[in-house]
Amino acid sequence: MLFAAHVKAKDLSVGWELWYPYQYHNQNHQLVGLDIDSFNAIMAEAKLSFTIAEIPWKTHLHFIHMGKMDMAMGASWSKEREEYAYFSHPYRKETVKLFVKKGNAKNIQLQTLSDLVGSPYMVGVESGYYYGEDYQELIKTAGFQANLSEVIDLEQNVTLLMKGHLDGFLVDPNTMQSFVKKYQMKNEFEQHSLNIYSADIFIMLSKQSSDTGTLDKINRAIITLTDNGDLKKISRSWEALRRVE
Repeated sequence: MLFAAHVKAKDLSVGWELWYPYQYHNQNHQLVGLDIDSFNAIMAEAKLSFTIAEIPWKTHLHFIHMGKMDMAMGASWSKEREEYAYFSHPYRKETVKLFVKKGNAKNIQLQTLSDLVGSPYMVGVESGYYYGEDYQELIKTAGFQANLSEVIDLEQNVTLLMKGHLDGFLVDPNTMQSFVKKYQMKNEFEQHSLNIYSADIFIMLSKQSSDTGTLDKINRAIITLTDNGDLKKISRSWEALRRVE
């Protein structure tokens, strides 16, 4: 008689990076956040197991590209990324705005991102982050690049702004709100009227190390959790937490 061996499927590998209020360690050293809670719920519904490791976002994207890591949460879609990764159904929205020093928004004359070219303004961005299609086209030009300062994280951008080396930086308002509360910097910043981008956020899977079967399980889970309201409950719980912190 022949006996079929039951081989346990390998855990999918996913990375995370410090990103308030989406991915971070709380005071009890637990990994929490809107993305973490949403991802845990999706993977549980899909009945998929995973391991998670802290990794810089730019390195994470490279590992997804090369098949050294299977998945990324909190990912924006782009044509470049679609060449090497599958994208799930969206599970939340993201918005990016320009933040400047309090009282300085009226002094920064920018109507569109393209107005930055040839202007006297220097704007901070984070390495590896996606800021929309308009930005992706503009970044190909030397004129636009000349007015950008690329750093690793928000903390560096805030430091550069406070020292007068930047006129502003691009960031998600939810992340900015959490940063201000954490570092007690209320009334230090304000949001400029310039529109950067707002779009859906996805789970991204490496085409080198994952497959469409796994993608289908994740998509079915997202549909179920969207239809039953669980993803909205998770989002609302984090909105409520930010209000009372």
